[in-house]
Amino acid sequence: MSTKLGIIGAGGMLQYHAAGVKESGGEIIAIADMNLAAAQSAAETYGIGQVFASADEMLAAVPEIDAVSIIVPNKFHAPLAIQCLNAGKHVFCEKPPALNAAQTQEMVDAATQAGKHLMFNFNNRARPEAYAMMEYIKNGDVGEIQTAQAKWARRTGIPGFGGWFTTKAMSGGGAVIDLPHMMDLALHFMGYPEPAYVLANTFDTFISDKRFKGPWGIPDRADGVTDVECAAHGVVTFKSGQVLTVQISWAEMVKREEVSVVFQGTKAGGKMERLFGIDGLDETAIDSCELYVQENGNSVNRDIITEACEDMGRIRSMANFVAVIEGKEEPLNTMDQALKLMKIVDGIYESARTQAPVAL
Repeated sequence: MSTKLGIIGAGGMLQYHAAGVKESGGEIIAIADMNLAAAQSAAETYGIGQVFASADEMLAAVPEIDAVSIIVPNKFHAPLAIQCLNAGKHVFCEKPPALNAAQTQEMVDAATQAGKHLMFNFNNRARPEAYAMMEYIKNGDVGEIQTAQAKWARRTGIPGFGGWFTTKAMSGGGAVIDLPHMMDLALHFMGYPEPAYVLANTFDTFISDKRFKGPWGIPDRADGVTDVECAAHGVVTFKSGQVLTVQISWAEMVKREEVSVVFQGTKAGGKMERLFGIDGLDETAIDSCELYVQENGNSVNRDIITEACEDMGRIRSMANFVAVIEGKEEPLNTMDQALKLMKIVDGIYESARTQAPVAL
């Protein structure tokens, strides 16, 4: 029998969740959104049979749901995930896991108690390039990754002004908590070591400048709040001796939007990079995936060629979740890894607040 899913939230990411469920052979049988009209519209688009105005209604009316996908603002990730886990459902949640590490721990505890899978949409792990790079790492071609650099730097990428993205009480923060993907991917390549210290600072230089609004996000709200950072730079050290440097921004004076992980191993270095186009994923966007090695006294750069993936792994990420439930695949991410990531995010904010290194 196919896995039956319920969706909470009818936002833009639903298109990828729905496609991933379809790819995996699962079935979405219900959707809930406090904006009932949005839920009804999504149900018509994706052929979802039952529509509800709240998660409470959906869970009570459709007990045959096996798993729930959560696509809502960050503030509601933890409470909804815990509610669904307590109801005996597997949970797939959009990033970030929660507002902070403490809430993430509560989610982990609930999943452990329920004996259910809890996974998060760190979709860049599901890109073909990431799968290919991990094969080189697992096969020993890279050796031990000693240092890495994680970057998601936008020039004009503030996702609206006054909406939930820029309201700390709703989002937990700005660019750092919105764009943790490359930190996660770098840690994935590094073996997700145990973090030791964080030294970082955040910047709000352009956070109120309408010239830096990006093409993604939500409409501005004149009566809303904008009280988050638009950029952060920092360094994370690990108990293993490994080091990760981080650059994350919604608005920064860079040439073009860059999404990348660069690493240095004892046998090879590597890079996985996407340079966005002027309007996002247009014809000027550039993807690259490379290994750097020394062979026969020569510096050799190997291009890793994979199929194109314009959705940046979002569809495959959801498909993996369903396959994990059905025992067909190993999970692309784990609860413990999500908790480590959120401890680093917390550390970045605490270091910026105190202007000092933070022990994790």
